[in-house]
Amino acid sequence: MKITSHPSSRNPTGPLNTTRRTLLQALPALVFAPGLFAQGSPAPIAVQKLHSFNMCVSDVARSVAFYQDLFGAAVQARQGDTVCLRIGPGPRFFSLSPMQAGQEPGFTHIGLSVANFAVASVQAQLQAFGISPAMAPTSGTATLEHAMRSWTVTRGDTTELYFADVEGIVYQLASAQFCGGSGPQGEVCDRAEPASASGMFKLLDLSHFTNRLANNARANEFYTRVFGKQFQAYQGPTSPIIGVGDGIQFLMYVGGNQEGAPTQPGRIDHTCFSVEDFSVDGILAKLTDYGLTGASSGNGAPPLSHWVSMRMPNRGGVEGGTPEVYFSDPDGIHIQLQDASYCGGGGYLGNECAPLA
Repeated sequence: MKITSHPSSRNPTGPLNTTRRTLLQALPALVFAPGLFAQGSPAPIAVQKLHSFNMCVSDVARSVAFYQDLFGAAVQARQGDTVCLRIGPGPRFFSLSPMQAGQEPGFTHIGLSVANFAVASVQAQLQAFGISPAMAPTSGTATLEHAMRSWTVTRGDTTELYFADVEGIVYQLASAQFCGGSGPQGEVCDRAEPASASGMFKLLDLSHFTNRLANNARANEFYTRVFGKQFQAYQGPTSPIIGVGDGIQFLMYVGGNQEGAPTQPGRIDHTCFSVEDFSVDGILAKLTDYGLTGASSGNGAPPLSHWVSMRMPNRGGVEGGTPEVYFSDPDGIHIQLQDASYCGGGGYLGNECAPLA
């Protein structure tokens, strides 16, 4: 595959013409009332794993070829113009969709698997936490217009459930058998297509998502309550990470302490895959040989580049730094690669974690 780069922004949100009045109408008052659920809290949603995610890209065929060259990921399913690429043995996957009107390249949602998943019951649980059912968003609308709302999308005989949090970050909740295919829970993927390349790295699983918000403390409180999870480690005094439940995967929310209704949407900054035979030098050598260029950091890094961030002890890393390896894809979307034991904690591999209250 010959690689060509295209400059692009990494913010996938659409137009931001929503007025503050509209925002306040869209956000139930309970979101801004700490302790409202202190007594009689509803049962948390039984999230099991990080399961999937979607990226909108400028050229789906080019991105499919890029990720198959890197990971040898088979096409697990197709949804019209959207291509679902398998992670490890599946059914976990990531999908690539063409940009729609008002979109720019980037992540559109995070997918989580839920035990005993049923759309109606999980949507009722969301409503108990202040996330009200609503109509599905139309293409090009700002994610903040749908903050604290849930909706369903019907695709053939499959019903999919989504919700947007207070800062407009979108999540999909699904069965652990969801593969992006057909069937009531999207669990039928019987037309897999082998990858066009064997891949340079063997994908094992999803590791984490890092999200940038105006108020990260609000998100940490909300998601530990809604999903019933604990902090797994700290990457700095005010930077806890929420363990998803297996001791490895996590969700991280970084940002400021802005109060009240957000005026800009939150953003999924990057995701991380765990790979077999993790080696910083080995990964960089393979990416360089493939055609990616070195960058000093992710700030301003161009598409098709790679870099290493050393997480020092002040951010929960080891003396000398816990290495974290990143690359940017043809659209400039950031992806991190780590060892299968990486849990966001201390040690050279970032694998020293323990549940923290």
